[in-house]
Amino acid sequence: METLLNILFSIELVALVFVLVLLKSSIKFVPQNRAWLVERFGKYQSTKEAGINFIFPFIDRIAADRSLKEQAVDVPSQSAITRDNITLSVDGVLYFRVLDPYKATYGVDDYVFAVTQLAQTTMRSELGKMELDKTFEERNQLNASIVTSINEAAEPWGIQVLRYEIKDIVPPKSVMDAMEAQMKAERVKRAQILESEGDRQAAINVAEGKKQAQVLAAEAERAEQVLRAQGEAKAILEVAEAQAEALRKVGAAADTQEGQKAIQLDLATKAIEAKQAIARESSVVLLPEQSNDASGIVATAMTIVNRINQQQAPGARGEQS
Repeated sequence: METLLNILFSIELVALVFVLVLLKSSIKFVPQNRAWLVERFGKYQSTKEAGINFIFPFIDRIAADRSLKEQAVDVPSQSAITRDNITLSVDGVLYFRVLDPYKATYGVDDYVFAVTQLAQTTMRSELGKMELDKTFEERNQLNASIVTSINEAAEPWGIQVLRYEIKDIVPPKSVMDAMEAQMKAERVKRAQILESEGDRQAAINVAEGKKQAQVLAAEAERAEQVLRAQGEAKAILEVAEAQAEALRKVGAAADTQEGQKAIQLDLATKAIEAKQAIARESSVVLLPEQSNDASGIVATAMTIVNRINQQQAPGARGEQS
């Protein structure tokens, strides 16, 4: 009886262990951003995603474990010939991720190797369409063209290429020397252009300065002439006003009886001086018959003045009336 109990206990223990092994084999925990492909009797059965999953022990098996994360693959250096027949050594980095684990497993044997080879061939093809100078200037466009071409070819493999970056483009040494000489000549040319531009700008500044100086000098001379003309005009006006004032005063004084006598005396004096001047300059002197000396001349002048006064007297009385 005790032996039977021991046998039953052993059977139960084995059964428990078997059940635990079955449970452990049937429960699978898939990590985040990974996909497990399950085959049943060697045939694809399902794709298990992140989380807890169940399979049939001894019947199902995990055929492939695919990462859904973005992956970076180094593309080895290779030779490529440009459109102008220059051989380049080019390498790069390829960034891609698995979109369809089923296609990545059953569509291609090794999707990493396949996409790397595809990147190399595509890069050679795209470089053959460009000249050497364009490969340096349009690197972003070259990367974009490579990505587009790889995505078209890698679609049956369930792979999406996110971007491709060219790390180094190394031309032959002879081309490097020629490019360096070209860059040196370009720098010398730019330096000469900048120097000539500086000289031209300096000459322009000097000419502008001289022009400005001449303009200022001309403006100063014109202002001086204007001021001088204004001064002369003002002086002429002041002289004219003084003469006019003098004439007004003389006229005011001549309008009186004493002024008339002064005028008469001045006229007589000037007449005597004129006759004396004639006598000094000429040997022939015409005088009135009764005018034999200076007293006669004065008397004659006084007679003329008196006649003038007599003629003016009626007119003065008429004006007063």
